[in-house]
Amino acid sequence: MGMSISQKNWLIRGLIALLVLYIAFAGYISWAMKQPPEKFARVMSHMPGPAAFLLFPFETAWTHTRAGSLHTGDAAPDFNLLKLDKSARVQLSTLAAQQPVVLVFGSYT
Repeated sequence: MGMSISQKNWLIRGLIALLVLYIAFAGYISWAMKQPPEKFARVMSHMPGPAAFLLFPFETAWTHTRAGSLHTGDAAPDFNLLKLDKSARVQLSTLAAQQPVVLVFGSYT
């Protein structure tokens, strides 16, 4: 016994609906990845379980989205950060005008 034409039509419609939902989900995650870290964290905190990681090529998309365009020898983009004691903000260009600055990124845990 094969499927009737009506059943095939419903199956095709269901698959198309799932594809549209997946594309919308992938677009939303891609949009979120381009947002500032605080906004991205808020979006990801509302994801149900590990859905984003299982349904979407998360690591590959993250690598491409956040790759940036700096190369060895390029000047670092200007930014400002809150000091650890939260007493003031420090701006890279202000520090670099006064003395050499070394930026070190990594984990010391």
